[in-house]
Amino acid sequence: MEIKGSAVKSIPEYIKKNHSEKYANWLESLPEESQRIFQDPVLPSSWYPLKDAAIIPTEKLGEMLYGDPLKGAWQCGRHSAEVALTGLYKFFIKAASPFFIISKAGKIFSTYYQPSRMEVADKGDDWVVLQILQFEEPHPVIESRIAGWIEKAMEIHGVSSVNVDIVKSLTRGDKITEIKVSWKYN
Repeated sequence: MEIKGSAVKSIPEYIKKNHSEKYANWLESLPEESQRIFQDPVLPSSWYPLKDAAIIPTEKLGEMLYGDPLKGAWQCGRHSAEVALTGLYKFFIKAASPFFIISKAGKIFSTYYQPSRMEVADKGDDWVVLQILQFEEPHPVIESRIAGWIEKAMEIHGVSSVNVDIVKSLTRGDKITEIKVSWKYN
């Protein structure tokens, strides 16, 4: 399974922006395969192996910075959304409805992870349920990163009290990963 370089690039960018003094230690803590990815410039349009480029580096980031790989993944996902949703994208996000933004998550998801598939399973006025139906290498760190990305995207839109819960998980033996997103209108 592979992850897009633009998502990979956000991992070292997050550390450099928020914890620059720990960047060298983080890089040294990675196995050789992962170190090689980050020693050269990460190309946003290239594809990288999911485990070496995202799972292991994000686990190490979470352990080093928060004592919790999932918290680090969540924060890294939020940062990735903040970086990705700038300029014209930010204007578009703010102009669209919250449901429209979430309904595009499936298309956005498959541009970051391949092969993968995410769909809207159910929706209400102030909530939506997303299902990850295809993901060859499920991992709690990636699910947490995705949830953090969704949370930040909704905050950028301008709704408040965003709540993102992973209610089912491929990593816990469920047949799908299900993410419930709820919010309040300002």
